[in-house]
Amino acid sequence: MAATQRIAAGAVVVAACAVSLAGCGIGTDGAKTGAAGPQKAKPAQAPKSVVRLIGDGSTSYTGAQPHLPRPERLKPGQKPPQFVVFSWDGAGEDSQKLFSHFREVSKANHATMTYFLSGVYMLPEDKRDLYKPPQHSPGRSDIGFNDEQGIADTAKQLRLAWLEGNEIGTHFNGHFCGKGGGVGEWSVDDWKDEIAQAKQFVKSWKTNAGMKKAAPLPFDYDKELIGARTPCLEGQKNFMKAASQMGFRYDTSGVNDQLWPKKKEGLWDLSMQLVPFPGHSYEQLTMDYNFMVNQSGTQTQGDPDKYEYWGDQMRDGLLAGFRRAYDGNRAPLVIGNHFESWNGGTYMRAVDQVVENVCNKPDVRCVSFHQLADWLDAQDPQVLAKLRTLNVGEAPKQGWASFLTGRPAPAPKGVPGAPAAKR
Repeated sequence: MAATQRIAAGAVVVAACAVSLAGCGIGTDGAKTGAAGPQKAKPAQAPKSVVRLIGDGSTSYTGAQPHLPRPERLKPGQKPPQFVVFSWDGAGEDSQKLFSHFREVSKANHATMTYFLSGVYMLPEDKRDLYKPPQHSPGRSDIGFNDEQGIADTAKQLRLAWLEGNEIGTHFNGHFCGKGGGVGEWSVDDWKDEIAQAKQFVKSWKTNAGMKKAAPLPFDYDKELIGARTPCLEGQKNFMKAASQMGFRYDTSGVNDQLWPKKKEGLWDLSMQLVPFPGHSYEQLTMDYNFMVNQSGTQTQGDPDKYEYWGDQMRDGLLAGFRRAYDGNRAPLVIGNHFESWNGGTYMRAVDQVVENVCNKPDVRCVSFHQLADWLDAQDPQVLAKLRTLNVGEAPKQGWASFLTGRPAPAPKGVPGAPAAKR
C-alpha cells in the first residue's frame, strides 16, 4: 500500500497513506431485585458486550474507549512530561502483518499510537465506482482498493487497536498528489466531500464488502474521527478550513521544528518535525519515506550492503531528536511512518528500536494524537504560551519550577563540607 511522495529542498517533504480502526466495550449485568425483595441469585455469567449498532452495523457504540487516560493539568512549577507520538499511514493488515506487529510492540512498551485509515482500504475493488473523488472520474484511486480478505484482516486489527486505546484517524481515500487534480489543488468543498466519503466507506464496509455477519467496528466514526494527515503533505490550508468546520481537533500535515504546538484554524497543529540527520549538516523530517529518499533516492530497495547502516541512521536521528526535546524544552516529538518493507524493512526495525528505547523512560508518554490533543486542551493557555517561548532544545535556564511559576528558584542549601559563611 505505497504512497506517492513529493520531495522538497534539503530535508524532503512527504506523503502519507493511512489505515486504522478498532474494538468493543464490555459491561456486566447486575442482580435483579423485585418489589418483594431480592430474587434468587443467578449463577455467575460471563460479561456481555454492550453494543449499539449504527447504520448497517459496520460501526457501533460500545461506550467510552478503554485505556484512554483522563488528562491532568500541570501543577504550578511542574515539569511537562515528554510526549512522543508514533503514527502510521497505510496501516492496513496485509501479508507483512505489520499492523498486528506494531500493536504488540505498543503493548510491550506501554505505548498507544495513531493509525490513519484510507477509506478505500475498506472498499472492495468491484465496488470502486462508489468512490467519486474530487476532480477525478468515479472509481479512480492512486493507491487502489482492497479485497475481502484484506478488508476482514484490517477490520480485525482496527477493532483490537481501538480496544487497546489506540486512535483511528483518516488519510482520506484516493491519495492524489501533484498537478492535475492533486489534493493541493482541492477547494474547501472538495475536502468536505472527500472527508464525507472517507467516513461513509468506514460506516458501510460490511454492506460494500458483502460481509454482513462480520463483527462491527466498536466505535462511532463520526465521533472517533478528530484528525488526519493529508496525502503528500499537500493541500493543508484548505483541508484545515474544511476540517475545522467539520469538527476535527488537530492536523498533522505540515513540517515543524521541535517546538510546543499552537493552533491554526482552530485545530492543534501537530505536524511532523525536523530532527538531526546523522552524517549530514541539514535536518530530516521524522518519517521513513524521507530517510529513504535521502539514502537510496526513489529506489525502495537500494544497496543491500547499506540496509543496516540506513536503518541505524534513521534510528539515531529520531533518538537525537528525542534527547534534544527530553533534555531541553520537552516539546512533543511527532513521528510518522508507513507499514512498508523499503530497503529490506530496515526502517521498521528502526522504529521498533526507537519505541523500545524511549517509551520506557521516566516521565515519557508514548501516546496517540487524540491523547496529546486532550492533554493540550486541559492545560492553562498561559502555561502553553510560556512553553512556546522555549527554542528548539532549550531548557529553562532557571529550572522548570521557577520557569512555570514565575517565582525565583529556591536558594541552594549549601555544599557539603564547605566552610561556614562569615557573619
